Amino acid sequence: MSLLVVGLSHRSAPVSVLERASLNADAQVKLVQDTVAAEPATEAAVLATCNRIELYADVDKFHAGVAELSTLLAQHSGVGLEELTPYLYVHYEDRAVHHLFSVACGLDSMVVGEGQILGQIKDSLARAQELHTAGRLLNDLFQQALRVGKRAHSETGIDRAGQSLVTFGLEQLAVGGAVEEWAAGRKALVIGAGSMSSLAAATLARAGVAEVVVANRTFERAERLARILTEGDDTAVSARAVPMAAVPDELTRADVVVSCTGATGLVLTAESVAQAVEGRTRGDAAEAADDGARASAGTAPAPVTGTAGAAAEENCPLDLAAVQGSTGFSVHGEAAVAGLDAATLEQHGAWVAGGAMDRRETARRSPEGDAELITALAATAATVGRIPELRRPEPVAVIPRPAPALFLLDLAMPRDIDAAVHRLAGVRLVDIESLAGASADAPMAADVDQVRRIVSDEVAAFGAAQRAAHITPTVVALRTMAADVVASEIARLDGRLPGLDERQRGEIRQAVHRVVDKLLHAPTVRVKQLAAEPGGAGYADALRTLFDLDPETVAAVSRAVESTDKKDRPA
Repeated sequence: MSLLVVGLSHRSAPVSVLERASLNADAQVKLVQDTVAAEPATEAAVLATCNRIELYADVDKFHAGVAELSTLLAQHSGVGLEELTPYLYVHYEDRAVHHLFSVACGLDSMVVGEGQILGQIKDSLARAQELHTAGRLLNDLFQQALRVGKRAHSETGIDRAGQSLVTFGLEQLAVGGAVEEWAAGRKALVIGAGSMSSLAAATLARAGVAEVVVANRTFERAERLARILTEGDDTAVSARAVPMAAVPDELTRADVVVSCTGATGLVLTAESVAQAVEGRTRGDAAEAADDGARASAGTAPAPVTGTAGAAAEENCPLDLAAVQGSTGFSVHGEAAVAGLDAATLEQHGAWVAGGAMDRRETARRSPEGDAELITALAATAATVGRIPELRRPEPVAVIPRPAPALFLLDLAMPRDIDAAVHRLAGVRLVDIESLAGASADAPMAADVDQVRRIVSDEVAAFGAAQRAAHITPTVVALRTMAADVVASEIARLDGRLPGLDERQRGEIRQAVHRVVDKLLHAPTVRVKQLAAEPGGAGYADALRTLFDLDPETVAAVSRAVESTDKKDRPA
């Protein structure tokens, strides 16, 4: 039997494919069970995280195993095999071991060096053990992967090369600034109460947020996490739990939102976020009005209309009074509505109204371009009701987007937050896709090379141990056969020489045993050494052939060894 892994990750597939291929807990269980039920595989485990889906199996046929595992992944992910195949990778035997060890060390993570993957590998092994789909090979493999990962983190500075996905995501929200300075005093909403959400809540608490609100479909789990945050020695923060139904209201009060649930659909739509931002804006406007009423006449600041100030109105081609009431629309957001920038939208409006355009712009127009303009204007008209042109447009400066008032971190796969939120003014969204792009440019630490050497050494040691273990049942069967031969010959000698006393019989038995042991010692030690070397798997077959060992006897020894391993294995 041989180790085979078939999978896809952020390195081989776009986020859109990973999102569609993601597996919930029930689907992972069914995939593992169906894999061991398939003909080529006898053991199976699945490693599914937010940026990878991998199926590990012990198979007896390579090509049949690849075909079967690929088909099963496609069936359970819901992505067609033809569509999924270009993104799949396959690792076999030592390469498969090398891959898992690299994953365990964080070398294959989106954020190099992050340690959260160790917990996910541990969960994967526990699931396979609970389902009785992990035999000797996968138990040894995953347990050794955990040891290798811990060794890499303890013996090197790989932790300096990266951090958890949560920390990296918060750094992206902080736009390169210190997370502690950015988070201090903010109110956080964490949606979900699983391992990733719990890590996010604890990280935010340690970073200095003023409050953490936890929302989860199972309210008891949200309460438990909130209680841990409140009572923890290093995370003492004001925390409370709310049901999922309260999320829309909490959005209007939160400054930072982290979402990581197992939902198959969107948890936060663009509309719900837009409404939350609008609610925040109304609240800020009311507060500003109160401040203005208390201020002396002539000294109060000019009120801000919607998300745009007077500077935005000066050169805007739209009738602001007509568009401000439109849900999700803002002066800064008209590019998102029409798909065009503000200056181009002005020129489009003038063109529709029959206004003259700059000749250079006219020279660049084409029938295809006109069609695109009409489509863009139709989209705008559908949103705001009309395109009320106020004046002939003049060259305008690009108006920068306002500073974000709401920060969103989506760590779920499939995504929890609508990607269209990217286009909303006053909102900053960081999700798996943007994290993948940001991490691709992150510098690699020098410690990574040291971790790679550790991985290579551990792969060689694991392979040698597995090959040596592979021949052990054959050696045990050989010695058992030799002991049976000795016992048979001693019994025959007792029948032929009945006059021997017990002392004499003992001397003869010891002499025969010493002869057999000396004859077998050198060959068995040497065959174990040879079997541990690359390509040494054939020595077990040679030994069985040379001594005419019964295959069933060897198999029985293997089963006995595996049964002993299970009894000795910690729960």
